[in-house]
Amino acid sequence: MTIDGQQKQAAEGSILRELAPQGSVVARVNGTLVDLSAAVDTGLDGAAVEFLPPGSQEALHVLRHSAAHVMAQAVLRLFPDARYAIGPPVEDQFYYDFDLPRTLAVDDLESIEREMAAIASEDQPFVREEVPKERAISLFTDFDQRYKREILTGTDEQGQVKVGETATLYHNPPRFTDLCLGPHVPSTSWVKHVKLLRVSGAYWRGDESRPQLQRIYGTAWPTEGELKDYLDRLEEAEKRDHRRLGRELDLFSSPPEVGPGMYLWHPKGGLLRKLVEDFSRDEHLARGYDIVATPHTGRAVLWETSGHLEKFAENMFPVMQAEEGEYYLKPMNCPFHILIYASRTRSYRDLPLRYSELGTVYRHERSGTLQGLLRVRGMTQDDAHIFCRRDQLLDEIITVMDMTVDFYKVFGFSEPVVHLSTNPGKAIGTPQMWEEATDVLRQALEKSPFEYEVAEGEGAFYGPKIDFHFRDAVGRLRQCTTIQVDFALPERFGIEYVGADNSPHRPIMIHRALYGSVERFLGVLIEHTAGALPPWLSPVHVRVLPLKDEVNDAAEGIAGRLRDAGLRVEVDRATESLGYKIRRATLEKLPWMLIVGPREAQSGTVSVRYRGGAERKGVALEEFAHEAATAVASRAVEAGVPSGG
Repeated sequence: MTIDGQQKQAAEGSILRELAPQGSVVARVNGTLVDLSAAVDTGLDGAAVEFLPPGSQEALHVLRHSAAHVMAQAVLRLFPDARYAIGPPVEDQFYYDFDLPRTLAVDDLESIEREMAAIASEDQPFVREEVPKERAISLFTDFDQRYKREILTGTDEQGQVKVGETATLYHNPPRFTDLCLGPHVPSTSWVKHVKLLRVSGAYWRGDESRPQLQRIYGTAWPTEGELKDYLDRLEEAEKRDHRRLGRELDLFSSPPEVGPGMYLWHPKGGLLRKLVEDFSRDEHLARGYDIVATPHTGRAVLWETSGHLEKFAENMFPVMQAEEGEYYLKPMNCPFHILIYASRTRSYRDLPLRYSELGTVYRHERSGTLQGLLRVRGMTQDDAHIFCRRDQLLDEIITVMDMTVDFYKVFGFSEPVVHLSTNPGKAIGTPQMWEEATDVLRQALEKSPFEYEVAEGEGAFYGPKIDFHFRDAVGRLRQCTTIQVDFALPERFGIEYVGADNSPHRPIMIHRALYGSVERFLGVLIEHTAGALPPWLSPVHVRVLPLKDEVNDAAEGIAGRLRDAGLRVEVDRATESLGYKIRRATLEKLPWMLIVGPREAQSGTVSVRYRGGAERKGVALEEFAHEAATAVASRAVEAGVPSGG
């Protein structure tokens, strides 16, 4: 076998742990992660084996998965009647869902942490066992663990199990057993540096008609230092929470009368949205897109044809009745764009056609999944659909990827993390369509400079997709752009173009949204910048702060000259002290403050205070106006102090 790139011999029956370098957490054998307790057998004779250290992403994933098991065991020690459901790792964290006899309090998390520390000190091994599924069902029935039994049977009751079906269990002797595919760290002693973070509600299997469970979130790291660094990042992220900043900066609100997941945009927030939307429209027009607009509702027949009522109904708002029949709020814009395409005969010479719309859509997201602007029920997508020939498809995908990089660079995001998301199972279209669509996305990625990972089963129901993620200022990965290839909807709607051979041909559709949704993007941007938006997006560029009432008129004159230069300016004529005015403007994260006293009023200069705290005195007004207008026009990420200033 090949071990970490070197050819080595290993006796049959050897344990991978015996071959692993010190500190290894898990092994990758022929691309598949396995426990270090796995034995070398004849099947591994020609295998490529790689041992992964604690800091690798795969090892961190395994560590957090193991931490979820340790947490479940700790909860059962404290609450013997608890029922445990699922406990996966997620980015930087893990969670487990529990059915508990009472609601947990903050003190309970501390008790669970102490019990987890005790379990870690016991150095319990993670022991893998494959058993007949009937035995696993019987075991979890004896344990009175109905959620595990349902996972195994697919129902609340005993299901029909085929002879020969197996289940994988992990035991932590002497008392804890879980249903799990693994792999895991060698023993609980690896799960030392853990912090439980919060508790939230979660419906079993995401179904509001099913029991509501308590979801405990935690994080686990290989060292105490890494744990502390992560908790510091979480603290910083809390300061950047867009929901808090949205209130403080007076951008938006979500009153209970409007309903969860729906937002009102206040004047400053409305201006911010306009600037972001105008940028999108201008970029699309410059790159050969046509602007279209579509209604907010459509008849049921439209959503039946598109497959939404079959595959997406759980995310759609209930039907509305009208004299012509049933209507639905649109969850997506794509069927309307197809109808625009179908409104006239198309030639192969017309293609590609690129339709762009800032279209508001509505999705019945479960209340427990809503998360400020990051997950809403009413959202405006910068949606576009490209109708093209097969010979144009690859180039169009590559062009959209290039546009994505250019687009996000303007907002200070770079180095995307790219995923290829494949068939989710619940899909329309033929296997051949999915295979061809996935293959062309893979070809585009292979021609690009991006490394990518395959996200199995994460595609849309009508086609596979490329997902672009960007890291924000505190290192969180944010999903942004999606690019989807769709052979199925053109087929379902029967759209065509006349080819060079004068025969009808089926176009291919590319669905793509660069922001994803305006709401989500702005939530990400606000947190990325901590509310200190790039000057060109700041609702107010400059606030003029007169020192005394007698210079108010001079301050208004300065503001007028700056407005003539294209800047958005306010004058703070309040009677408070200068220090109070500066503090207020600082909390509002304005790019520039201009302080005007009798000396400045007489000399025609200003004292400039920058958002970062730097100051320049005696600056000619025209010089500052040029500096600020240039920063805004160039879409600079920050209002920097000129060199030598």
